[in-house]
Amino acid sequence: MESFQNDRASLPRNMIENSMFEEEPDVVDLAKETPVYPLDPEDVVYEPRSSRLLVRGLGENDLDEEEEDYESSARLLGMSFMNRSSSLRANASPYTRQEPPGSCSMPSAWTVVVGVFILVVIASVAMVIYFLPRCTFTKEGCHKVNTTMELIYPISTSGELFPWTKLRLPGNVRPVHYDLLIYPNLTSMTFEGKVSITVEIVDDTSKVVLHASDMKITKAIVQDKEVKILEYKPWQQIAIKLPQEFKKGKSCVLTLEYSANLSNSYDGFYNSSYSDNNGVRRVLAATQFEPLGARKAFPCFDEPAFKATFRIKIKRNASYISLSNMPKNNTIKLTDEIFQDEFENSLTMSTYLVAFIVANFTSVSKNVSGTLVSVYAVPEKKDQVNYALETGAKLLEFYNTFFSIKYPLRKLDLVAIPDFLAGAMENWGLITFRETTLLIGKNSCILDRQLVTMVIAHELAHQWFGNLVTMKWWNDLWLNEGFATYMQYTSIMKVFPDLEIGNDFLSMRFKALAKDSLNSSHSISSTVTSPEQVEEMFDSISYEKGASILLMLNSVLSEEQFQKGVIEYLNKYKNKNTGNEDLWNSLSKVAKQTYNVTTMMDTWTLQKGFPLVTVSRNGSRVKLSQEHFLQKVDSDSSTAKSMSNNLWHIPLTYVNDSCSLSPACKQLLLLKEKTGTLDIPKGVKWLKFNFRNDGFYIVHYGEEGWKDLIGALTKNLTDLTHEDRACLINNIFALSRLGKVSFRHVLNLLEYLENETETAPLMEALSQLNHIYRLLEKRQDLNLVARMKRYIFGHFGELMDNQVWEEGLSVSQKQLRSSLLELACNYRRQNCTDKAKSIFENWVASNGKQRIAGDLMKTVFSVGTQTESGWVTLLQAYKYSKVDAEKRKMLHALASTQDILQIVWLMKASLEGSIVPTQELPLVLSTICKNFPGHLYAWDFLKENWGEIAQRFPMGSFPMQSIITSTTYQFSSKMHLLEVQDFFGSLKERGSQLRSVQEAMETIKLNIQWMDNNLEALRVWL
Repeated sequence: MESFQNDRASLPRNMIENSMFEEEPDVVDLAKETPVYPLDPEDVVYEPRSSRLLVRGLGENDLDEEEEDYESSARLLGMSFMNRSSSLRANASPYTRQEPPGSCSMPSAWTVVVGVFILVVIASVAMVIYFLPRCTFTKEGCHKVNTTMELIYPISTSGELFPWTKLRLPGNVRPVHYDLLIYPNLTSMTFEGKVSITVEIVDDTSKVVLHASDMKITKAIVQDKEVKILEYKPWQQIAIKLPQEFKKGKSCVLTLEYSANLSNSYDGFYNSSYSDNNGVRRVLAATQFEPLGARKAFPCFDEPAFKATFRIKIKRNASYISLSNMPKNNTIKLTDEIFQDEFENSLTMSTYLVAFIVANFTSVSKNVSGTLVSVYAVPEKKDQVNYALETGAKLLEFYNTFFSIKYPLRKLDLVAIPDFLAGAMENWGLITFRETTLLIGKNSCILDRQLVTMVIAHELAHQWFGNLVTMKWWNDLWLNEGFATYMQYTSIMKVFPDLEIGNDFLSMRFKALAKDSLNSSHSISSTVTSPEQVEEMFDSISYEKGASILLMLNSVLSEEQFQKGVIEYLNKYKNKNTGNEDLWNSLSKVAKQTYNVTTMMDTWTLQKGFPLVTVSRNGSRVKLSQEHFLQKVDSDSSTAKSMSNNLWHIPLTYVNDSCSLSPACKQLLLLKEKTGTLDIPKGVKWLKFNFRNDGFYIVHYGEEGWKDLIGALTKNLTDLTHEDRACLINNIFALSRLGKVSFRHVLNLLEYLENETETAPLMEALSQLNHIYRLLEKRQDLNLVARMKRYIFGHFGELMDNQVWEEGLSVSQKQLRSSLLELACNYRRQNCTDKAKSIFENWVASNGKQRIAGDLMKTVFSVGTQTESGWVTLLQAYKYSKVDAEKRKMLHALASTQDILQIVWLMKASLEGSIVPTQELPLVLSTICKNFPGHLYAWDFLKENWGEIAQRFPMGSFPMQSIITSTTYQFSSKMHLLEVQDFFGSLKERGSQLRSVQEAMETIKLNIQWMDNNLEALRVWL
């Protein structure tokens, strides 16, 4: 799945451990981990204590084998024991109540003796009963002695005991085939369904547990016998009691009839809408099942390892078409208005890849090597589908050849959905996209085409990595997303070299390093239990770091060996599920190396973070050492110390002044220990490690090493590749944040930029400096803000002023121009704002017909919206534009306004969703927060509307991560830190333990620390 953030497809894309119940005086909770499965983050409903059943004294025959793991169940659910001593403690008070004099006469001695005797008799009987095993004053009487630990089972919605105690489904049965009939009603926004699931019995069992959510099951039949359904909503599970015990190796068919509402969020089977050319609202229904949405459309075994085949039938109104994963087999006319489309049996696949759509779409098609490739869109945008069709066809041919496995389906549909949260979704044979990531208008610029190409390349790669071979569980999501991200860049470099995708890949790796340097990061292959943890795996680590370590491995093995290993992996595990080790084992088989690939790569996937390599040179002897590159908050005792015992097997590459530009110059050393040495020729002037930044590590060269490299850049910058120059800039800023070098060293390196002309190093320097500028701006240190702006203009001002505003540049030149002019106008540089204002006024005067270069639209529109009339004009243009790439640029400009009333209105409109789709709220908030006027309003908006935001976006999802990060990452004061801590701390199970929340607080602490350490130095050096 393609995560989507801001104005580009960020190709990167939880454990919540709160107490389920409050403490009660008579109950001691021995476990606090919450196994809940919140359906509605705004109103999470947990089972109260009164609804749970203490099951005591169950005999050995009372439990199924699957239920005997009571110890792990207790840890999962929380185990409570009656604390009998509480009442005794209560009665043991040292305080006695004194009666007033004369209130009662003293009893006679006889009365006292009789009373004491009666009390002794009663107490004796009570003690006998109490100490007999499991005897009570009920009709149950006395039970046999039982040493089994007390268990707690959830209570189903009917009040009966639910027979399963874990979030993960049992393995007693496996689905083999689904027959699914779906009938959506796009008037009432409901749907009805019937599913028959053929299951294979893996272990003797008398029950089946599977997933279902937000639906009413009206009938359940097993082998022609109607059976009862139990439901436990917090875990989105249902249990079926089989009519008799089924033995291992047998099979049976479960048939369930149900009804539900079409979802009004962006997952499950949800309703979408758009306005046609006449302004009429049109509706459709589409699916988004990854990661946990299939259970909202039909009862199923909704875990990746439960692969099965599917035969899908869809009833629809005559005015609509239906699409699903497989080609259509036939259509049956049921009435004059209702038709039933029946699709071919699918290949074996996981439930999250199932998809179906009912809509009024049109398409264009093309046959590619026996596969019919089609692109679908709403009728009003049919003229925008041709680029995607041609691009998809070329990439499909490339992947067929590269993987040596032909795409296995007879059709491949690419569908643009008007309301879609992710960037795209790789459903097998029916890939769904945002309109922005699939459709290209006739006047769209090459950067828009680059974005669409990247997303298509990513999703087509998933047809092999993810669909044909699928991870066993979400902990290894990177096997899907990391590989798809890596292949999107690899394929575009081969098939579309004119798109110059290399700079984007380099920038992506820098972002991954920044994210993974935090203590709140996680290993690529991580423990995943709760739904929130599953959602949070769709992040920069799974996507970007996953792709980065594959690039590193490819650079070590060679492209040929790497490709052979990939083909070996796909062939061996075709139609199966895999884990982390399966990929490395396949690559090890073909690798012609002296070291073990599995052992090496485990150090990169099973521990978080990455290494800092320190280089110190003494003549011809070079000493190398490694440590965990971890940004630490010095004053925070909760921040983990650098993992000194963690070591990486680092494939160190290096070049020197005698040969530094060609891959043939690259030399390799595997650093496996804490330290190592390297001998070099005596005449070597300088060393540059991590050739072209292909490795996932940062290098510190020491005082002399940095001096030598800065001298080389100053003398002749072309002695190093542009990737290596960008790498040096990135590394020295990172080392400055770590406290390894002073900011003076950073400024010394940047002096060479007056001669720099390449996009990658210029954009990296610009990005790093702009981040510091924004932090200073948010602190309102106006003197330093002015000096930082003067410094940036001193190094980039001439380059900004020399940019042309017309078409005709290469992709990298347009990327650089876009960044330079966007920053110049945002900083109110006169040359830029005057030109942009003039272009905007001419565009308005032409009624939007005068063409603006696509890469400059954001800049021009942002300047135009600084007046009230310009903002209102652009809002009207946004409402009626049919080109989605342009609409997003307009929305970015609308969110760049300095007017507080407009900012507040836009945030509310984005959340409400009628004028601005709710899917764009992350973009709106991110853009607002970049500028000073609105960043505090955005933070307040988040706090005031958290409940509704949490309803619209799944907890832990990529959009939620974006919202939390963008509204907090520029805070750098203790006051804001306390405010963020207090707010998220008050949420408890509604978000306080999200990884993105921990990252937000860690980032603020690091910002505070950086400011404390560098403000005075900045005042001296700027």
